[in-house]
Amino acid sequence: MLMESDYDEPLNIGSDRLVTIDELADIIIKISGKKITKRYNLNAPQGVRGRNADLTLVKKNLGWSPTINLEEGLKRTYMWILSQIRKR
Repeated sequence: MLMESDYDEPLNIGSDRLVTIDELADIIIKISGKKITKRYNLNAPQGVRGRNADLTLVKKNLGWSPTINLEEGLKRTYMWILSQIRKR
């Protein structure tokens, strides 16, 4: 929709769901089916606790909102990347 529009300013696309990096890692680990142990460096500076996209402009200018949830989008992306790696 964005590529076919005349809108030429930056827009956020993605999920407006607030997710922490820890939660994001858990989702990806589950999708991958890998056994991964997360390690934490509690001495490192604490950054932003979570991220989400502000979809205000894309909704206003294109009437777009996501129809695929974060988990499904990450699963599709993971499977696509995996297929590209297997082609090599």
